[in-house]
Amino acid sequence: MKLFLTPGACSLSPHIALREAGLPFDFEQVDLKTKTTKSGADYRQVNPKGAVPALQLDNGQVLTEGPAIVQYIADQKPAAKLAPAAGTLERYRLQEWLNYICSELHKTFVPLFNPASTEDQKQAAKTMIGARFDHVNKSLAGKQYLLGEGFTVADGYLFVILTWAKHVGMDLSRWPELNSFFDRIFKRDAVQSAMKAEGLIK
Repeated sequence: MKLFLTPGACSLSPHIALREAGLPFDFEQVDLKTKTTKSGADYRQVNPKGAVPALQLDNGQVLTEGPAIVQYIADQKPAAKLAPAAGTLERYRLQEWLNYICSELHKTFVPLFNPASTEDQKQAAKTMIGARFDHVNKSLAGKQYLLGEGFTVADGYLFVILTWAKHVGMDLSRWPELNSFFDRIFKRDAVQSAMKAEGLIK
């Protein structure tokens, strides 16, 4: 498999999942401004949407969209327990969280990374994110991870969002459970190795 990523972007989520699963894979960086890969290829030939992540499978097919990719990765290595078994209520709880992180958190950060956004737009986005962090913080009370005591691909995705919050100056100490969660996930070997590979930490 080959993961197409941009350092620090949402593609860090499947990157973490691949390392947590212990699956063999290669990766290639993508310049999202020019839509070219590090080797100089037109990335739109891989993913016509022009966004990361994209996972090229060994049979040549390409999967896009982070929540779909991380579930695929989890299902390739059930023993890693990165996702509950398909068809169980717990699996739908995982999908519930993946959808919430994608639609209510991930997309709300867009104005904060758009140079054309006004200060008012950025502040409105931070206010909305803060309200949603309140919900996630409350949901984590008494738990190590989103689904309980076991790490899943949803936790990796949430961690990536929290790195963005720190990047735009949102102080996670406002949300004690989220802050502890961030520290806990950051220490995982797979997270450390993925971030080092992307040049995000030394």
